Amino acid sequence: MEMIHSLVSGNSVAISAGLLILAYIFIATEKIPKVTIALLGASITILLGLVSQAKTNGEALIPHYFINFVDFNVIFLLVSMMIIVNISTRSGVFSWIANELLKLTKGHPIKVLITLGLFTAVTSAFLDNVTTVILIMPITFAIARKLDIDPFPFLMTEIFASNIGGTATLIGDPPNIIIGSAAGFSFMDFLKNLTDVVAMIFIVIVGLLAFRFRYRLRTSQDKMNEVANIDNSKTITDKNLMVRSMLVLGLVILGFVTHDITHIETCICAMLGASVLLLFEKPTDILKDVEWNTIFFFIGLFIIIGGVEASGGITLLAEWILKVTQGSQEAASMLILWASGLISGVIDNIPYTATMSPMIMEIEKAMGAEYAFPLWWCLSLGACLGGNLTIIGAAANVIVSENSAAEGHPIAFMRFLKYGMVVVTISLLICTVYINIKYL
Repeated sequence: MEMIHSLVSGNSVAISAGLLILAYIFIATEKIPKVTIALLGASITILLGLVSQAKTNGEALIPHYFINFVDFNVIFLLVSMMIIVNISTRSGVFSWIANELLKLTKGHPIKVLITLGLFTAVTSAFLDNVTTVILIMPITFAIARKLDIDPFPFLMTEIFASNIGGTATLIGDPPNIIIGSAAGFSFMDFLKNLTDVVAMIFIVIVGLLAFRFRYRLRTSQDKMNEVANIDNSKTITDKNLMVRSMLVLGLVILGFVTHDITHIETCICAMLGASVLLLFEKPTDILKDVEWNTIFFFIGLFIIIGGVEASGGITLLAEWILKVTQGSQEAASMLILWASGLISGVIDNIPYTATMSPMIMEIEKAMGAEYAFPLWWCLSLGACLGGNLTIIGAAANVIVSENSAAEGHPIAFMRFLKYGMVVVTISLLICTVYINIKYL
């Protein structure tokens, strides 16, 4: 065992990087559940001594203690928001809002497409993308049947809108939660820096999709009248729960917005809101629906990346970026934006962001906070928007494609890619212009 530890300590960068790359490969192939890969990789990282098993060495604290690399701000925020959203959804309030918006379209197919996209984007900014598409899909299939239209245009719009809308806020997409915790950005920082560009991208992409699908979005007046007269009277299943959950969700978001004044961390606001709602529920019923696979995936991943960080591998990567870009802030920003957008379309954007965040922190130490500031937004935009590139680029994409196939409307990988390449390219071009004008 002593010989193994000696070998590891002498080659810690190569071994920790190798473990991370292996984890990426297995996560990308999806042969083994990604939570299993993350926890196995974390266990090997600890056993090899790349991070410490012990908290102290005698009286002194060990900085490379494996728990130190787990970002519990991210963990508690994710768990708490999952609880709040799960409880709120049970009242039927989000389906009621979606139906009311659809009634305003009078059943016109293009207006329905724009409305579904808008609802998905706005909801994804405050709930997680997967929850949003799960909420909207049954409504989408019902509308498509009533209009006698292929649901493909609606589903593609919802996928793209969910990833675009989720980019706008701290809680909209897991990469933003990781970035916010690492960089110390508040909920309002995300709104101030990303809302404008996300709104522009949404308008351009949905406008483009409405134009592209215009000949397929046609139906009779009778069928349009059916949508215009949707019975929404029984959608709310529990009015007391609706009032309670909307009040708590509103106060939690208010807590996020006022962080700069109160200095209460977002994870604490979310935890308090989740705890209040749990007072009226059976915790076992709610907690069983928390996506524990995602939570433990994060924990394992943080430890694997902690091994690379403890070995000095992240510092070497940061130095390489600075060397390649020759210290140019503009070159570094564009490299991170476009690399993040393309890579996140192929591999999961969560491990990618979790790897890149400590690297940008190293760049920040070397070059200063002002230099690193636009790099954080480039990482956020690239990682979140890149999820639109392929059918496996984001969890929401996979959920929609699986449900669509079950409904008899499969979405082929190459068919999705044809639209995804256009959407991501346009999105990143808009971001390029925005970043250069606003920050560089």
